[in-house]
Amino acid sequence: MNVVTPLQELAATSTAPALSTDRRPATGPLPVVVIGGGPVGLAAAAELLERGIKPLILEAGTQPAAAVRAWGHVPMFSPWTYNIDKAARALLERHGWTAPQEDAYPTGHQLAEAYLDPLSRTPEIAARLRLGVRVTGVARVGNGKVRNAGREAQPFEVRFLDSAGREGRTFARAVIDASGTWTSPNPAGGSGLPAMGEREAAAAGRLRYGMPDILGAQRAQYAGKRVLVVGSGHSAAGTLIDLAKLHEAEPDTRVIWALRTRDHLTRVFGGGDQDQLAARGALGSALKGLVERGVFEIAAPFTVDTIEQAAGGTLQMSGESGDDWQTLQADAVIVATGLKPDLSFLAELRTDLDPVLDCPSALAPLIDPNLHSCGTVRPHGAIELAQPEPGLFIIGMKAYGRAPTFLLATGHEQARSVAAYLAGDIEAAKRVELNLPETGVCSGPGPVADVPKAASCCGPAPVAEATKASGCCGPATPQPAPVAATSCCGA
Repeated sequence: MNVVTPLQELAATSTAPALSTDRRPATGPLPVVVIGGGPVGLAAAAELLERGIKPLILEAGTQPAAAVRAWGHVPMFSPWTYNIDKAARALLERHGWTAPQEDAYPTGHQLAEAYLDPLSRTPEIAARLRLGVRVTGVARVGNGKVRNAGREAQPFEVRFLDSAGREGRTFARAVIDASGTWTSPNPAGGSGLPAMGEREAAAAGRLRYGMPDILGAQRAQYAGKRVLVVGSGHSAAGTLIDLAKLHEAEPDTRVIWALRTRDHLTRVFGGGDQDQLAARGALGSALKGLVERGVFEIAAPFTVDTIEQAAGGTLQMSGESGDDWQTLQADAVIVATGLKPDLSFLAELRTDLDPVLDCPSALAPLIDPNLHSCGTVRPHGAIELAQPEPGLFIIGMKAYGRAPTFLLATGHEQARSVAAYLAGDIEAAKRVELNLPETGVCSGPGPVADVPKAASCCGPAPVAEATKASGCCGPATPQPAPVAATSCCGA
């Protein structure tokens, strides 16, 4: 593999640290490398700049926020007021930007075009943003994962491939991984592995992941077809609602919804009008109404085991259904079973990740869906996100690992806290500067003392200091902060 020189077309117009082939970092201050140029990565860059720290942002896509554009047709649950980072807003407003109407709900495309694109074009960010750069590995210079001697004194080495597939590297004083989870969807297979035959079905274009643009660009792939949706989260709910609209316009469209258990229906229906994010509550209520009207054929319980391509392109999905074995037939399959983090490029660094969720261990008791269903979690920051490798932080949706409850405003708070920590302002890093809305649906694991590593699922304080509560929605120890959250479900 060839090792490339710096990206000439960018270096010629930029004062950002070079992406180079040097064996050792150049003399002088090193940047903080931010992996990912999405909403949380760009927020982290803005927060760092506000504190006088120079970031270097590496984005794998050819445009900023490539993942956001991939779900660009999808309306967000949260209005603009929750979707704009404070430091990013201040930077934009210095360049004459006017914020969108705060109570309006943007789609992914609107989030990118009205906010993230202008942010990426500010001189401060543009000079430090590299596009088409996919990170392939991060390590300590001269120190593999096992070596202790002098480890913390060494900078980080960040390896990457550019858009032409050429290898390069850069160096950093710290690394913020905000790469998200969009490119790592969970498979349909009930064991966590792809179902037998799933890869072949996906390669043939008959099986897709996430939220296809059913009413727009990809309408022809689903109109008049028998469509099977696998999953029980918000992505599945939005997809099912779009398919119901397609069925109304084209009655030949048939929809099957496969879930592991019927108990998942209650979770995806959500808190209805009790949800302080009205759009999220409305999504669940709309889906519940469609189910009650019998718009969908529901297969539950159903755990996917095999997918076969039959004659004529029909897919046959087979799996356990209670004590029986069931086979479902469809023309197309949409797998909306959630996302997981890609941890491969962090393999040479020392991390402390929860064995269940693949998230920072201190964060796991707050978000583990096995313990509670709270869709909002008490704000947290550098302390909970710090790794055994000093200077490494995982933030944004990737910080939630496999948990499904991330909100963008939480990522902004993480970015603010980590930037403060890297600037040496530990008090600011510890503060809570965010108040999240309640979901209206919440179940807990029982008494606070039952939750490991935390006073309650709402925070990491010692159990003895907490107000005893019956679950994750009970009161937590008040936090010394400008805006203190009193439970994992909101203020």
